[in-house]
Amino acid sequence: MIETYAYARAGLLGNPSDGYYGKTIALIVRNFRARVLLYPSARLEIKFSKADMPVFESLDDLYETTRWRGYYGGIRILQALIVRFIDYCREHRIQLENRNFTLEYESTIPLRLGLGGSSAIITAGLRALCEYFQIDIPKPIQAKLVWETETKELGVPAGPQDRVIQVYEGVMYMDFRRDLMETRGYGHYEPIDPNLLPPLYVAYRTTLSEGTEVFHNDLRQRWLQKDPEVLRAIDTWARYAEEGRQAILEKDWKTLDKLINANFDLRAKLYRISKGNLDMIEAARRAGASANFAGSGGAIVGRYEDEDMFQRLQQELAKVGAAVIRPQIVPIPPPGRRQVGYCEGEG
Repeated sequence: MIETYAYARAGLLGNPSDGYYGKTIALIVRNFRARVLLYPSARLEIKFSKADMPVFESLDDLYETTRWRGYYGGIRILQALIVRFIDYCREHRIQLENRNFTLEYESTIPLRLGLGGSSAIITAGLRALCEYFQIDIPKPIQAKLVWETETKELGVPAGPQDRVIQVYEGVMYMDFRRDLMETRGYGHYEPIDPNLLPPLYVAYRTTLSEGTEVFHNDLRQRWLQKDPEVLRAIDTWARYAEEGRQAILEKDWKTLDKLINANFDLRAKLYRISKGNLDMIEAARRAGASANFAGSGGAIVGRYEDEDMFQRLQQELAKVGAAVIRPQIVPIPPPGRRQVGYCEGEG
């Protein structure tokens, strides 16, 4: 029995420039995870999870469930992963043993809220396949395979950021400049010591569900048309990530807050933000914290000063139907050992 995990993520700065040869900073959020089980079996099977079951208690249950998790579960993305994995092995003349298996998955990552739920399932699945077939794939290529599973196999518009942070974990500064992406297929990925980070929070709505494609479709079309406003925005978001990296290294939290807020404010100039998303941003800023989208909408991330401000965050965001956590970035140490560099989860 092989058991693998991958975790939610939050984009701190630069998002969504990663899909357009930009730069980003992102962190892993271990409070939520995808889990995959793989074991030998007579036939190759991908088992249904709760998200794949087309059985509901009522019309209202069907409606609410669909609005929350969308129309798809994890079966199609794991199937797409296996196809992409086979392609990779064939391209590199890696002979796969004729060994069937069964894949099972489940996830605690809130769906369709920009926390990387789909890519976490794929990442955990890839780890299981590599372990089962005893294949060592370099991390940048793992991230590329996860990304291609969604973009090439499933046609999902997405940048590579989520897959990079979910493969590497911790905190990563990522530079996806065009010459690297077009020549070797991946960018320059630099870890940032989590101990350098200030107190961060992640908040997510418990009822809002839009999906990544709602935001990215329009942006990509305008980028392909070389819309000057979008091209300037991409360059600006990338610069925010670059300046944010320096602010973290220097522990310049005032500058970091300005960049986090500016990242969202620029996004709001390009798009009409839904009321549910805007309510979260405004609630966090009323509490005194900085706030930016953690992904494509539905969840936000930012910095808070102290415990009093964190409690205000919880109070203000509860008014708009959002939960607040401290992101756990590194593994919790075993009992009896103290480890710094992570934030404990709430709830």
